[in-house]
Amino acid sequence: MALPVPSLDDRRFQDLVDDAKRLVQQRCPEWTDHNVSDPGVTLIETFAWMTDQVLYRLNRVPDRNYVKFLELIGVRLYPPTAARVPITFWLSGLHPEKLTIKAGTQVATLRTETDEAIAFTTIADLPIIPCSVQQVGSSLAGEHEVRDHTDALANRTDFYCFDRVPKPDDALLVGLSEAIPANAVTLRFKCDIEGVGVDPTNPPLVWEAWDGYSWAACEVDRDGTGGLNRNGDIVLHVPKSHTVSVIQSQRAGWLRARVTKPEPDQPTYSASPLIKGVVAFTSGGTTDSVNAELVEHELLGASEGVPGQRFTLKRRPVVPGASSAVLEVSSIDGWQEWKQVSDFVDSKAGDPHFVLDSVAGEVHLGPGVREPDGRVRQYGEVPSKGSRLRVRSYLIGGGSRGNVAKGAITILKSSIPYIKKVENRRAAEGGVDGEEIENAKVRGPIVMRTLGRAVTIEDYEHLAREAAPEVARVHCVAAGNGGADAGSVRVLVVPAAGSVDGRLRFEQLVPQEDTLHKITRRLDDCRILGSRILVEPPVYRGVTVVAKLRPRPSANPARLQSDALDALYNYFQPVTGGPDGKGWPFGRPVQVGEVYSVLQALRGTELVEDARLFGADPVTGQRGQAVQRLQIEPHALVFSYEHQVLVEGA
Repeated sequence: MALPVPSLDDRRFQDLVDDAKRLVQQRCPEWTDHNVSDPGVTLIETFAWMTDQVLYRLNRVPDRNYVKFLELIGVRLYPPTAARVPITFWLSGLHPEKLTIKAGTQVATLRTETDEAIAFTTIADLPIIPCSVQQVGSSLAGEHEVRDHTDALANRTDFYCFDRVPKPDDALLVGLSEAIPANAVTLRFKCDIEGVGVDPTNPPLVWEAWDGYSWAACEVDRDGTGGLNRNGDIVLHVPKSHTVSVIQSQRAGWLRARVTKPEPDQPTYSASPLIKGVVAFTSGGTTDSVNAELVEHELLGASEGVPGQRFTLKRRPVVPGASSAVLEVSSIDGWQEWKQVSDFVDSKAGDPHFVLDSVAGEVHLGPGVREPDGRVRQYGEVPSKGSRLRVRSYLIGGGSRGNVAKGAITILKSSIPYIKKVENRRAAEGGVDGEEIENAKVRGPIVMRTLGRAVTIEDYEHLAREAAPEVARVHCVAAGNGGADAGSVRVLVVPAAGSVDGRLRFEQLVPQEDTLHKITRRLDDCRILGSRILVEPPVYRGVTVVAKLRPRPSANPARLQSDALDALYNYFQPVTGGPDGKGWPFGRPVQVGEVYSVLQALRGTELVEDARLFGADPVTGQRGQAVQRLQIEPHALVFSYEHQVLVEGA
């Protein structure tokens, strides 16, 4: 079967003749004889035949030529964006000296018989700083004075870390010898509490770190003390902002455990834990990584000393935004660093600028343009003839396959002393495949119409995708529609969230702040004067399906139950769900009939005996009444929340 050929102009011979006759009626009303016997009509048909032949040849232009036409009007394929995820490096034991994990360290998922390993590269140095307990104190709610327990700790005398009857905002303060930003610290407690009834799996307690301005939350990796109930270890992930500060004339890297107001039905403290001892040591650190491979010091070749030179990289596509590529050009004084720019519009002669085509993997140098008076205007500097060019470093890779699940990254590709294991404590997000040529063909006319100005809904969506190609979906809501006030425009952004069998955590659907800022800055430059722009995530409506299935005689009930849950999570999903697999349509209601259709299509299903729909709040977990049709607001999306499937015999 032949591949479909794009039709650039679908007019045919008769269409051209009819158009010409209509123009004749408008511009030459004296010409009234439009029969085929008229000599003028004969000329019209002759030129229509000749034009039809030109259109036939035009419609046979291959994709390569069409891409070149798109390039002439400034259309470039969006490169793949790389998924990002924090990687935690765990120490094998106590290490008395500072250990630095260098930027460019590679980790990967486990390679199997069916799946290749997916590599990630760290993008910043990670210092793992040793620490110890230097100060210990406590503060009571409403009091500014800190009670110092350092001497009691040194004398091995126990002390109450809160008030005798703890109140919200009572706090235990631990001063470390050093600030440990982005490190994991283990606090080893010896403590005791007498039959208080606090839930050891859900204590009303939060850990925080002082960043010089406020207390920032720490992530608790595990709490072996059950909320300071017993002897054990508490492992905390300290935020990047942690710094050494002075509290009550004591200089230290401060952490604190603060009593919180209990939630409904959450037991709280009725007596203060009794601390008998505490020690601290650094057990690891966390740094950001991208799904890409680092290429360093690649030699591109020698300059010919003419404007408009192009040099091709050995590897591609280049990951945009992860780490800006730096071009270096040899000179008498050594290697001169050149700056990457998006285009040469503002580049003057002598400016060391270059443009990088991420998809094609090409480095473009400034062109020379001949002016009407015959002079040649140079945009950017031209390296002297014979100068060598190299790229210091760049990242290649990206794509949706990098959106791996939590805990999938376990392999350290190069051995590092004192590091026993690595892991990703959350799912990777932000990986998007590169744009296909078919989408670029659709985008071409939009670019011609938009010309960098945001007027229509399509303009806003196009410019937002251009500013942040890492997002999965963009939806624009015009003024007076869907809550947008007069003179304002809402741009709804859905991030490219990684999932396991369609399952997403609600927090994965919240775009990163830097992504929202990039889109806002771009649209603010292009908006109509007087319009207001609000860039935010859409409203998500939770949906819970409760179903009962009868399996086929040969089906495995447990397997069918798993397949049914996977099918529901994949279908009712805002990123890759929906009838066409491109994400649930905005505002599309959920019908119980769709649930029957999805479940009945499974290979092991004999009969869907019952299926019910419930609206659910993905934040609070509250579920509504069973309905046949779940109505969704015009610009909202659905989110799967705790589906339940019962299979007979499972």
